[in-house]
Amino acid sequence: QVQLVESGGGLVQPGGSLRLSCAASGSIFSINAMGWYRQAPGKQRELVARITSGGSTNYADSVRGRFTISRDNAKNTGYLQMNSLKPEDTAVYSCNAVGFIGPMGVMGPPFNSWGRGTQVTVSS
Repeated sequence: QVQLVESGGGLVQPGGSLRLSCAASGSIFSINAMGWYRQAPGKQRELVARITSGGSTNYADSVRGRFTISRDNAKNTGYLQMNSLKPEDTAVYSCNAVGFIGPMGVMGPPFNSWGRGTQVTVSS
Protein backbone atom coordinates (compact mmCIF):
# COMPACT_ATOMS: atom_id res chain seq x y z
CA GLN A 1 0.00 0.00 0.00
CA VAL A 2 1.15 3.52 -0.80
CA GLN A 3 -0.33 6.42 1.15
CA LEU A 4 -0.39 10.03 -0.01
CA VAL A 5 -0.88 12.95 2.34
CA GLU A 6 -1.42 16.48 1.07
CA SER A 7 -0.73 19.64 3.02
CA GLY A 8 -0.49 23.37 2.45
CA GLY A 9 -4.04 24.30 1.51
CA GLY A 10 -5.91 27.20 3.02
CA LEU A 11 -7.53 30.56 2.47
CA VAL A 12 -5.68 33.15 0.39
CA GLN A 13 -6.59 36.45 -1.21
CA PRO A 14 -6.70 36.84 -4.98
CA GLY A 15 -3.19 37.36 -6.31
CA GLY A 16 -1.68 35.44 -3.43
CA SER A 17 0.36 32.24 -3.35
CA LEU A 18 0.20 28.82 -1.77
CA ARG A 19 2.48 25.81 -1.90
CA LEU A 20 0.96 22.34 -1.69
CA SER A 21 2.93 19.27 -0.71
CA CYS A 22 2.19 15.60 -1.29
CA ALA A 23 4.16 13.09 0.75
CA ALA A 24 4.12 9.44 -0.33
CA SER A 25 4.86 6.66 2.12
CA GLY A 26 4.79 2.90 2.13
CA SER A 27 6.62 0.18 0.31
CA ILE A 28 7.64 2.18 -2.73
CA PHE A 29 9.95 0.88 -5.43
CA SER A 30 9.42 3.78 -7.79
CA ILE A 31 7.03 6.65 -8.47
CA ASN A 32 6.72 7.07 -12.22
CA ALA A 33 4.50 10.14 -12.13
CA MET A 34 2.81 12.45 -9.68
CA GLY A 35 -0.10 14.69 -10.47
CA TRP A 36 -2.33 17.29 -8.91
CA TYR A 37 -6.03 17.32 -9.64
CA ARG A 38 -8.76 19.63 -8.42
CA GLN A 39 -12.50 19.53 -8.10
CA ALA A 40 -14.65 22.57 -7.53
CA PRO A 41 -18.23 22.30 -6.28
CA GLY A 42 -20.55 21.16 -9.05
CA LYS A 43 -17.69 20.51 -11.46
CA GLN A 44 -15.79 17.46 -12.62
CA ARG A 45 -12.33 16.71 -11.35
CA GLU A 46 -9.65 18.06 -13.66
CA LEU A 47 -5.93 17.60 -14.06
CA VAL A 48 -3.98 20.63 -12.89
CA ALA A 49 -0.40 19.50 -13.41
CA ARG A 50 1.63 16.33 -13.74
CA ILE A 51 5.31 15.46 -13.51
CA THR A 52 7.14 12.28 -14.47
CA SER A 53 10.13 10.71 -12.76
CA GLY A 54 12.30 12.21 -15.48
CA GLY A 55 11.00 15.70 -14.82
CA SER A 56 8.67 16.14 -17.78
CA THR A 57 5.68 18.29 -16.91
CA ASN A 58 2.31 19.21 -18.32
CA TYR A 59 -0.21 21.75 -17.13
CA ALA A 60 -3.83 22.67 -17.62
CA ASP A 61 -4.15 25.72 -19.82
CA SER A 62 -5.88 27.58 -17.01
CA VAL A 63 -2.84 27.38 -14.71
CA ARG A 64 0.12 27.40 -17.09
CA GLY A 65 2.46 30.21 -16.22
CA ARG A 66 1.04 30.58 -12.71
CA PHE A 67 1.52 27.11 -11.18
CA THR A 68 4.71 25.07 -11.02
CA ILE A 69 4.87 21.36 -10.22
CA SER A 70 8.03 19.79 -8.86
CA ARG A 71 9.14 16.71 -6.97
CA ASP A 72 11.87 15.49 -4.68
CA ASN A 73 12.50 11.90 -5.70
CA ALA A 74 14.66 11.18 -2.66
CA LYS A 75 11.83 12.21 -0.34
CA ASN A 76 8.99 10.75 -2.46
CA THR A 77 7.33 14.14 -2.20
CA GLY A 78 5.67 16.32 -4.79
CA TYR A 79 4.92 20.02 -4.71
CA LEU A 80 2.61 22.47 -6.41
CA GLN A 81 3.59 26.12 -6.19
CA MET A 82 0.56 28.25 -6.96
CA ASN A 83 1.04 31.94 -7.69
CA SER A 84 -1.31 34.69 -8.84
CA LEU A 85 -4.24 32.75 -7.47
CA LYS A 86 -7.72 33.54 -8.74
CA PRO A 87 -11.14 32.88 -7.20
CA GLU A 88 -11.72 30.28 -9.92
CA ASP A 89 -8.80 28.27 -8.52
CA THR A 90 -10.94 27.50 -5.46
CA ALA A 91 -11.30 23.73 -5.20
CA VAL A 92 -10.24 20.61 -3.34
CA TYR A 93 -6.79 19.71 -4.61
CA SER A 94 -5.82 16.03 -4.60
CA CYS A 95 -2.53 14.33 -5.24
CA ASN A 96 -2.14 11.20 -7.38
CA ALA A 97 0.88 8.97 -7.79
CA VAL A 98 1.51 5.95 -10.00
CA GLY A 99 4.44 3.61 -9.84
CA PHE A 100 5.51 0.26 -8.48
CA ILE A 101 5.46 -1.22 -5.02
CA GLY A 102 8.72 -2.72 -3.96
CA PRO A 103 9.71 -4.03 -0.57
CA MET A 104 13.41 -4.46 -0.02
CA GLY A 105 14.19 -2.79 -3.35
CA VAL A 106 12.58 -5.47 -5.51
CA MET A 107 10.02 -4.24 -8.03
CA GLY A 108 6.54 -5.52 -7.31
CA PRO A 109 3.08 -4.77 -8.71
CA PRO A 110 1.98 -1.33 -9.89
CA PHE A 111 0.07 1.09 -7.70
CA ASN A 112 -2.20 4.05 -8.36
CA SER A 113 -2.84 6.02 -5.17
CA TRP A 114 -4.78 9.14 -4.23
CA GLY A 115 -4.59 11.46 -1.30
CA ARG A 116 -7.65 12.71 0.55
CA GLY A 117 -7.31 16.23 -0.74
CA THR A 118 -6.74 19.68 0.67
CA GLN A 119 -9.04 22.67 0.34
CA VAL A 120 -7.80 25.78 -1.45
CA THR A 121 -10.02 28.84 -1.18
CA VAL A 122 -9.22 32.06 -3.00
CA SER A 123 -11.35 34.90 -1.74
CA SER A 124 -11.11 38.46 -0.52
